[in-house]
Amino acid sequence: MTAKHADKPSPTATLAPPGANVVLKLAPLTLAVFIAFLVIGIQLPVLPLHLHDTLGMNATVVGLVVGAQFAAALLSRSWAGNFADMRGAKRAVVTGFLAASASGLVYLASLAFLDMPAVSVCVLIAGRVLLALGESLVVTGTMSWGIGLVGTQNGGKVMAWLGIAIYAAFAFGAPAGVAVSQYRGFAGIAVVTVVIPLLALVVVSGLRAVAPSATRRTPFYKVLGAVWGPGVGLALSSVGFGVITAFIALLFAAKSWGNSSLAFSAFGVAFIGARLLFGHLPDKLGGARVALVCVVIEALGQLLIWGADSVSLAYLGAALTGFGYSLAFPGFGVEAMRRAPPQTRGLAMGAYVAFLDISLGITSPLAGALANAWGVAAVYLAGAVAVALSFVVALILMGRGGNAGKQA
Repeated sequence: MTAKHADKPSPTATLAPPGANVVLKLAPLTLAVFIAFLVIGIQLPVLPLHLHDTLGMNATVVGLVVGAQFAAALLSRSWAGNFADMRGAKRAVVTGFLAASASGLVYLASLAFLDMPAVSVCVLIAGRVLLALGESLVVTGTMSWGIGLVGTQNGGKVMAWLGIAIYAAFAFGAPAGVAVSQYRGFAGIAVVTVVIPLLALVVVSGLRAVAPSATRRTPFYKVLGAVWGPGVGLALSSVGFGVITAFIALLFAAKSWGNSSLAFSAFGVAFIGARLLFGHLPDKLGGARVALVCVVIEALGQLLIWGADSVSLAYLGAALTGFGYSLAFPGFGVEAMRRAPPQTRGLAMGAYVAFLDISLGITSPLAGALANAWGVAAVYLAGAVAVALSFVVALILMGRGGNAGKQA
């Protein structure tokens, strides 16, 4: 196949042959996602402290800057989903890696304004927005690409394995980010942000593309209406993840517990372990049923962090949060796929993940205001309440499961 036609295989290429090894087919894509999301992982424990300690910003501003990425990702989901459906998932992923790399250059530019903290924060927000565009294309594109490679019947496995890659990157990236920051400061984080997505680009360069699944743009609201129920469940269950990414570093600093990177690692290791052991269950047992159990575990983890009087309890709470959230995402995601038209695969995944963006975009600034008023620990009590509400959503989806199955 010539390079000219490499991105336009026949439509039958999107169907996995009987007995295909799903894990092997997804391995290169999973590796690329892992490498790319190291960029976000290395920033998790460093960016809040850079804003707070170096630029002198309070918790509300920290929440706004962290939340800016998720708000921008939300606004780009429709565009990213249609881009993947109409232009091809591979092209969407490649474009996303390039945008993520460019965000590192903007981070470097922000360091020129350290003596003008407000300006530096604004430049950082621009970098976060660019990173969000890249993340939106990568997440939407890789989900669509993976499902095209192994078939919709393995959609839960695609979400599980790509999720493993993402949260493994968080687990490994957090301590690496602390090390880079200690050695080279935030400038080192910016340089690494430029380089890492280009390595991921090399990994996917030779991977077979799948044919675009649509020939014309689908209105976002049509797919949004199909996936809103599972999306609400995802949004509520994602609050626990959101308050860990934005505020666990500040909680550790407030309680003088030292380096918070191990909390991210505990979350990531538990997340990965749950996916490896139980990632097949949403496809096998039903997404809503699996999510029902997992959000209870996640809520317990949030309560442990809230009441923790020692670092070991905080680590355990982070681990339980990661374990529970691990299967909530593909659990609600399988329900979303069953309700969406098959030709809008990329857009449906974009619409579903948009609820994650809504959750994280709202959670970070609201939790920042809550932390200023009641202390950082209070955000984890609020997280537990939000995650508990997703239990109700899972119950409702189970009651509607029969109808969804008939529509699918």
